[in-house]
Amino acid sequence: MSKEEHLICTFCGREKKDTNVLIAGISGHICDHCIIQAYSIVSEELGTETDKDFSTGIKLVKPAEIKSFLDQYVIGQDDAKKVLSVAVYNHYKRIQNSSIVDEVELEKSNIMMVGRTGTGKTLLARSIARMLNVPFSIVDATVLTEAGYVGEDVESILTRLLQAADYDVAAAERGIIFIDELDKIARKGDNPSITRDVSGEGVQQALLKLLEGTVVNVPPKGGRKHPDQKFIEINTKNILFVAGGAFDGIERNIGKRMNTQAVGFSTSTTNVEDLDKDNMLKYVTPQDIRSFGLIPELIGRMPVLTYLNPLTPEALKQILTEPKNALVKQYEKLFELDGIELTMDKTAIDFIVEKAEEFGLGARGLRTICESIFTDAMFELPSKSEDEKTTKLLVDRTYAQDKITKVAPSKLKAAS
Repeated sequence: MSKEEHLICTFCGREKKDTNVLIAGISGHICDHCIIQAYSIVSEELGTETDKDFSTGIKLVKPAEIKSFLDQYVIGQDDAKKVLSVAVYNHYKRIQNSSIVDEVELEKSNIMMVGRTGTGKTLLARSIARMLNVPFSIVDATVLTEAGYVGEDVESILTRLLQAADYDVAAAERGIIFIDELDKIARKGDNPSITRDVSGEGVQQALLKLLEGTVVNVPPKGGRKHPDQKFIEINTKNILFVAGGAFDGIERNIGKRMNTQAVGFSTSTTNVEDLDKDNMLKYVTPQDIRSFGLIPELIGRMPVLTYLNPLTPEALKQILTEPKNALVKQYEKLFELDGIELTMDKTAIDFIVEKAEEFGLGARGLRTICESIFTDAMFELPSKSEDEKTTKLLVDRTYAQDKITKVAPSKLKAAS
């Protein structure tokens, strides 16, 4: 036998033929098994493991615990939280028990969320991914087109997830993908058009195989700009897809369905007087989604349908002050880094909420208003000399109104 065949790992004693890689040192060798083990020990001791370390596996918790975690970041939306918590729990419970041979095959439950802009659709999905320690990516459906047309191919959705998982295929195959603006790929009309709808029904059909579960060849660097790259195979069977959209105007479809009457007979089982006219989304059904322009095959592959309530003034006030990443807390921290103590008066918070109601942009409108109020202070106060430096800033309704009136009138116009 040659000398090379007698090489062993100095640490564990494995022979070269029992290892994938055996690295030579000055007076010894180390195998890949020992390197991985040593890295794990060092990371644990020094606390260098990052949030992107998905090697520890799925952190599965009960639905009630998932909802409690979401309550820290998202105000209200209890119905959506419960539906999401159960769906996510069942999905990852299914993955962890996939090795159990049984006659019953558990299928995954992709989720569709319907809600106005700024009500927390994206935040809900991102918070769940953070809690479970799984790769998470957000993709915008508006940039997707059919293969061969200008835009991004549907497979680029998986490229984003692969990048979020640091190209760990095993981790990516149990990740979560949030498809935003799903309503923007709805069919433009019930009748087939002469011109090709390359960003509508064709994209929906291309999504079908991804949602249900199939092996897809994914370009790791993205679509068509790198034609010579090698493809990576990803199985989407265990990837959870969460889709969200505002579905602007779907309330008309819901109202039309619930008020439908045949001649002389009422076909609606719900008393029209009992309907919540301010929140028609709570009555949304797959039938309404289909009427909006999504194809039945796509709706069937996203069986969990939930809605988000429009934000009330009280909810907007809570969003400003209560969550871990509340806007008021963020601005207090920003000023604190410059040695300034920010105090927000209750009257100022009420004023911000009133303006947000006018804008009609949900929680995102709060940020716009806050930026208008604090921009002057954030520009002037840190630049003052030590003698003139202000250490406290009190923001009340008068101060907020004064700053808002300086904004161009077009920006203050209430949303139509």
